[in-house]
Amino acid sequence: MKKMNKNVGLFFGSFNPIHVGHLIIANHMTEFSDLEEVWMVVTPHNPHKKKKTLLDDVHRLTMVRIAIEDFPNLKASNIEFDLPQPNFTINTLAVLEEKYPEINFCLIMGEDNLKSFHKWKNFQLILERHSIYIYPRISKEDNKTRFSCPSKIIKIAAPVVEISSTFIRKGIKANRNIQPLLPQKVWQYLDEMNFYK
Repeated sequence: MKKMNKNVGLFFGSFNPIHVGHLIIANHMTEFSDLEEVWMVVTPHNPHKKKKTLLDDVHRLTMVRIAIEDFPNLKASNIEFDLPQPNFTINTLAVLEEKYPEINFCLIMGEDNLKSFHKWKNFQLILERHSIYIYPRISKEDNKTRFSCPSKIIKIAAPVVEISSTFIRKGIKANRNIQPLLPQKVWQYLDEMNFYK
């Protein structure tokens, strides 16, 4: 009997820093959908953009690794670090498919990102070849209908998490206690390294 390919969700982000909201969504996907693993794909610093608030790639990857230590179905991925910049998701998917032919890769995105998905490079091709798992964000409209493969867009009833990395960075800079929003080890790492202050 032919073995079914493993379903892996790709959760892209700058994770600057990774917070409990990211973990809630990623873990929910492995527990309440047919995704067996979720790979947290850390997107590198775009060399064409000056971004003072964006920590170095290696620090963001380290924080993802320590955040997911207790979650065996979550993996940290630096696949995009070696790809030419600026990079497009379609290229990342091509590299992953070639490297892991036994894995069925799906995208994970918030409902708000679906609104601009039609602007992505080769979005139609992505949709033909990969399913997209959508988690809810506070949003009024249903965007599923505007695509030619609506069956490839799978809505998952995950908790609505309205925490942002921007809010966390601003909180740290303003010397607020934002510890509950971060995994404990990530908070310790940020604190020791004096990041975002």
